[in-house]
Amino acid sequence: MERKLNPPDVERRINRLAARQHGVMNRAQLLRVGLGSEAIRHRVGSGRLLPLHRGVYAVGPAPATKEGRWAAAVLACGDGAVLSHLSAAALWKLRAVDPQVADVSVRTRSRHQRDGLRAHRPGRLDAADTTHHRAIPVTTVARTLIDLAGALPRRSLERAVDGAEFLGLLHQPEVEQALERNRTRAGAARLAACLRRHEPGGTRTRSELEERFLALVREAALPQCEVNARLGPYEIDFLWRDQRLAVETDGGASHNRAAARERDAGRDAWLARNGYECLRFTWRQLTERPGEVLGALRAKL
Repeated sequence: MERKLNPPDVERRINRLAARQHGVMNRAQLLRVGLGSEAIRHRVGSGRLLPLHRGVYAVGPAPATKEGRWAAAVLACGDGAVLSHLSAAALWKLRAVDPQVADVSVRTRSRHQRDGLRAHRPGRLDAADTTHHRAIPVTTVARTLIDLAGALPRRSLERAVDGAEFLGLLHQPEVEQALERNRTRAGAARLAACLRRHEPGGTRTRSELEERFLALVREAALPQCEVNARLGPYEIDFLWRDQRLAVETDGGASHNRAAARERDAGRDAWLARNGYECLRFTWRQLTERPGEVLGALRAKL
């Protein structure tokens, strides 16, 4: 016969497990550590357990963190569920966006379409396509990119690929194996095509201003450029190496300071000494006078 735990033991077990799960637990876990049904109802009523989904709670009065929300969504979907799609991309930091609706892939048919949770039923989900990151069950980076490829436009997918490469998470053998395992999925073909034409990291922009400039260049079908490329002691926003043309996009406030202007002048002088011409464009030029920007670029390219 199992020894009945005293209240301090139960409390320690709850706190220990909740700490490992970003402050969230489900009903089955609360029962397993020794908290009875009546005690669960009492804690919900007193605010010591905050319901997040049916049968899933934040432990304590504080709202769940974003990791807690993701962990709670996975717990709500039962055994074998994993964070996936946009939420997995956010957990891996492949995208800056933190979606308010948690994407979860489930292995079986379920009724888990609830507020704040979007269940995906991918059919067969190979164990090799899942892992744990920050103590949350999640699709691997390679599988996450495949899922994103089925849902995002080309440029958004490229940025996610760039993000994975920048963080050291893009491992070619793992991606190739994941593509082979998931070859019948629409996202697999799109990701493979993206990787064939796109050099990882080669178009990783750092700001909305850079992103707008890159979009303008692509829409005008100008020659491909390097983005945030290393040249001598400097990192150049956009570089056409063969044409020996550099472009810097000046983002307002940071370029109004004397120190920034001095750094820019030093960079421009170095470029000129080494046979490169540097063009500079502002946010206003890109947003209000894009034709003027394209005219200047075409004249040099």
